[in-house]
Amino acid sequence: MLVLSRKALQSVMIGQDVKITVIRVEGNQVRIGIEAPGDVRILRGELLDESQEASGRSEALLELAAAAS
Repeated sequence: MLVLSRKALQSVMIGQDVKITVIRVEGNQVRIGIEAPGDVRILRGELLDESQEASGRSEALLELAAAAS
């Protein structure tokens, strides 16, 4: 994991197309802006975890259905 320090209004580029900007820092909260092409999926970490769990459950159900056939 790369760890960087940034101040408000400073940015980080990921590849050629994704720009992350620190908008504001207040106490223990950081507000960021993300500029990316429309085809780049952006999810908060907790939603990604839920999505992966749901995907795993779906795959397990498909395997069960295939085994029952």
